[in-house]
Amino acid sequence: MSADAGKGALAEALRLQHEAAELGFDWRQLDELWDKLDEEVAELKEAATQGRLRTQEELGDVLFMAVNLARHLGVDAEAALAGTNAKFARRFAHVCAALEQLPPIGDPRRLDAMEARWLEAKRREK
Repeated sequence: MSADAGKGALAEALRLQHEAAELGFDWRQLDELWDKLDEEVAELKEAATQGRLRTQEELGDVLFMAVNLARHLGVDAEAALAGTNAKFARRFAHVCAALEQLPPIGDPRRLDAMEARWLEAKRREK
């Protein structure tokens, strides 16, 4: 097990990518990374119909490629995900603040009402 494994899978992916890049095994053009990410997403979509183990593997490939793309864009993938988690939590708290006013669980209108609250929270943040 790598010494970085305790830091999490995102950090380990980044370490592996840096190691490969130092030896010249890296993408040359940003367009190549976008194409590879599209390819990995397509493989994930296909795998989702073929069972959980293959889906997990393909999702891992998408995440690894997202970290690689972040590296090339100069973005800290861990910080980006933490920011998105915080943003989701804020917006979802706005949705949850009105739970009593929403249609009951199971009512098909509930998701639409929740989505409307979500969009309201999103507009407030801009």
